[in-house]
Amino acid sequence: MNSQLLETLFNSHQKAKHQVPASAMCNLVEGVLQLLFPPLADERFDTVQELEAFADGLQVNMMRILTSMEQELPMPAGELAERMMQELPYTYELLLLDAKAIAAGDPAAQSIEEVIRTYPGFKAVAIYRMAHTLYQLRVPLLPRVLTEYAHARTGIDIHPGAQIGSRFCIDHGTGLVIGETCVIGNHVKVYQGVTLGALSVDKAMANIKRHPTIEDNVVIYAGATILGGNTVVGSNSIIGGNVWLTESVPPYSRVYHNPQINVRRSADPTGIINFSI
Repeated sequence: MNSQLLETLFNSHQKAKHQVPASAMCNLVEGVLQLLFPPLADERFDTVQELEAFADGLQVNMMRILTSMEQELPMPAGELAERMMQELPYTYELLLLDAKAIAAGDPAAQSIEEVIRTYPGFKAVAIYRMAHTLYQLRVPLLPRVLTEYAHARTGIDIHPGAQIGSRFCIDHGTGLVIGETCVIGNHVKVYQGVTLGALSVDKAMANIKRHPTIEDNVVIYAGATILGGNTVVGSNSIIGGNVWLTESVPPYSRVYHNPQINVRRSADPTGIINFSI
C-alpha cells in the first residue's frame, strides 16, 4: 500500500473523536429492546436479580460509549446514562401503545407479541424512540447511528429529531422517510413509501422547521409525499396514495390523487404482433 496514504490514514485514525465502534452502539440498543420485550430476548431471566444485573450491564455499557465522547457532552457520561435509564419506563409505555396500535390497525396481525417480534415498523419506532431521548439529551452522533442502523434493518428512515406522538402505526413501512423537524400527533398511521420531507435542502435552512406537521388521527397512504415546514395536515384527515402535497389542508380533509388510466383491448387477439430479439 502507498506509504504516504498509510501515513495520512494513520494520522486520521489518531485524530478520530469517537473510538467506540458503531456495532457496540447497535448492540446496546438491541440489548435495551431485549430488556423491555421478552419476545426479543436471547435468554430467559429466571429471577428479578438476573434481570436487574442485565439492566445494570446495559447502563455500564452506555456510560462507556458516552465516555468516549465526553468532551462533546452537555453533562458527565455517567449522569447521561442514568437519565437515559430513568426515561425507560416512559419509553416502554409509549412502545406498548405503538404495538397495540399496529395490532389493532393491521388485520394480518395475530397478537401484540407478533408485532413486537416481527414487524419492521415496530422495530424502527422502538429504536427511534430511544434515539429521540438521546437527541433531547443533546448527545451527539449516537442518535443518528442508531436510527441509521434501524434504517438499514427495516428500510424505514426516521430522523431522531422528529417529534412523534403516541400510538404511532407504521403499516409495512419500507421506503418511509420522516425528516428531522417533522411533528406528528397521536394515533397517526402511515404506509410504505411515504415521505414527510423538506421543500428545499438548502444548508442555510438547518435551524428552521423544514418538515410538515401531521395532526392527530391522520392516515397517509402509500407513496404520498408531503413537504414543507409550513405544511400542516389537519386532524382526522386522510391523504391518499401517491398524493404530492406542499400546502396545508384543514381537519377532516380527504386528499386523493386521481390518475387517469386507459385500458384498451384488441378487437382481435390473433392480430397481436409478437416481437422476438
